[in-house]
Amino acid sequence: MENKLRILFIALPNSIHTARWISQINTLGWDIHLFPSESYPIHSDLKNLTVHDVFFIKQKNKVISVKFKGIILKSPKILRVLRGILLKFSPNFRDKKLVKLIKNLKPDIVHSLGIQHGGYPVLEAKKDLGLDFPPWIVSSWGSDLYLFGRLNEHKQKVKEILSLCDYFTCDCRRDITLSMNYGFSGTAFSPLPGGGGFDLNACQKMIKSKPSKRRKILLKGYQGWSGRALVGLHALRRCGNLLRGFEIIIFSASSDVRIAAELFSSETGIHVSILPDGTQHSEILRQHCESRIYLGLGISDGLPNSMLESIVMGSFPIQSSTSCCDEWITDGENGFIVPPEDVDIVENALRKVLIDDKLVDKAAEINYEVAKERLNYNFLRKQAIEMYKKISKRLNSNNMNHNL
Repeated sequence: MENKLRILFIALPNSIHTARWISQINTLGWDIHLFPSESYPIHSDLKNLTVHDVFFIKQKNKVISVKFKGIILKSPKILRVLRGILLKFSPNFRDKKLVKLIKNLKPDIVHSLGIQHGGYPVLEAKKDLGLDFPPWIVSSWGSDLYLFGRLNEHKQKVKEILSLCDYFTCDCRRDITLSMNYGFSGTAFSPLPGGGGFDLNACQKMIKSKPSKRRKILLKGYQGWSGRALVGLHALRRCGNLLRGFEIIIFSASSDVRIAAELFSSETGIHVSILPDGTQHSEILRQHCESRIYLGLGISDGLPNSMLESIVMGSFPIQSSTSCCDEWITDGENGFIVPPEDVDIVENALRKVLIDDKLVDKAAEINYEVAKERLNYNFLRKQAIEMYKKISKRLNSNNMNHNL
């Protein structure tokens, strides 16, 4: 079984994190399948797997190594009409599709990536199939436990999932403790970044200057239920006297952040660029290696991938305290840990990093050592593969005992 593991992932198909996680194991000859937790186009970096859904939209960037199992439609309009009809007569048609898929595919392992997006559909299938369900790995991403586990609308489902799954993986030690508080009693694996590791040699070749010489600031543009990019913009506005000759780069910008950024630029004269949605990961890395500062604020997070990118590429991380950044950053040494909604403290952190060249250059040296120790792609890939192999060995052992 170990030589030809069949794994079914349930995850957001358009997520770079889904693509990067699966890329760690999709060249081993294993039989990899994906059931999209929502009907989005698949990410262009997904390769060597089979995607199952009721309907698909025909994609221009379809990769030859990806097989599609379902009805392929040419028009999003037709998709919306058909989905509307199905939802009217069979509201749970995608849940039923997943149950049927698990019955027919008989995967060795079911792995849901993200509790809300991946775990909720699997929970319904688990209830339906009961004891016939394969071993289930739950990956917690970002705010899955830290925020949603405390919300009335979600806490019961979170507890159900953690009481029914067999294995748990996440990106920080904090969430292992939380999972146990919510009733998990299975096997928890050591934390692994949800997006895998980095090719550090390739990343180093991209870096052309010390952080102290760079004249860009990279701002994470999320604003909404968690993101607080507007606090970041407000703090940057207060630092306007130190930002002459700087450019603000915003990625993943929500609509209100786009408006605020345009006003910020017109009123301060500081140039702001907004990266388009769907910007390639390589371009995000390039922006980090051209930036003096990375600023990421939100009321909840796990281990932010953008913070890891800043650690690898040398942009000084200023990250909100509501994440797991304290497992990677020593405040004031290789980054700043700030309250996500306190503009005064965020402003003070920005001013220190804008003024102190020695601080940012020394932080980059420290963070590169952290990256070599904890973020090497091959090292993390080996750990991810070993996780599946351990489950496979346990499956084989159980099957042997059952046959005796």
